[in-house]
Formats: sequence, C-alpha cells, structure tokens
Amino acid sequence: MNKTYHLDELSEVAKEIIKNTTSKILLFNGEMGVGKTTLIKEIVKQLGSNDRVSSPTFSLVNEYKGTTDTIYHFDLYRLNDIEEAYQIGIEDYLYSNAWCLIEWPEKIKDFLPKKTTIIDIKAHLNEERVLEMR
Repeated sequence: MNKTYHLDELSEVAKEIIKNTTSKILLFNGEMGVGKTTLIKEIVKQLGSNDRVSSPTFSLVNEYKGTTDTIYHFDLYRLNDIEEAYQIGIEDYLYSNAWCLIEWPEKIKDFLPKKTTIIDIKAHLNEERVLEMR
C-alpha cells in the first residue's frame, strides 16, 4: 500500500493500515518528527483503546487495552544496547500475539519475527506525508 496523506486524514490511514496488514507487528520507519507517534496514536484509537497514548521514549514500551487485544507501543530510540531489549523481555512481547507498534525497529532487528509489516513514512510537500506499507 502506498498513500500520500495530510494529518486530517489520519483516521482513514489508520483504518487502512489495520485492514491491510498481514501481521500484528508493525514496524515504523522514518526520520524524527515525521509523524510516527502521531500515526500510532490513531492506530491505537482505531483498535478501540480509550487510553491516553504517549511516546514511550524513556520507558521504551507502553501498554494499552484495545477492544479485543492488548496493544504495545515501543519507542526504541533511546535503547542503548541489545541487553536492554532482553531486560524488557522484547521476545515475550513480540510472540504474545498482541499488537506491537514499534518505532526505531532497526535497534532490535535480530529479534524481529519474519512476519511483520513495515511502514515507511516520509515528509512530502505542503505538510503531506508519504506512507509505504509492505
């Protein structure tokens, strides 16, 4: 799926991602400030959570309750080494059959299951974003 969108279209974009993903493990790639967390907030909302969603920059992972599933949101930007990933139990999360929405997934590439959905986001003209999902 390829999509160009504005922020006021996030609800529709999140719905399309959920509908078209083949995995509950979503890997978000993009430069800092491109809108990864903003999109994840909308996906969490579309999955039925009423929780306040914030970036887990310092805690590395936040947990939310969706309508039918648990949702884990990871921000691995501040992950110092692979040992930290072990300490938070990354493998348990990844194989829990819960939704795992992961920013900066390259930091744990050796732990990632083969079946994931990769979402690349790039800034475009006039505050637009270009999303590629594969």
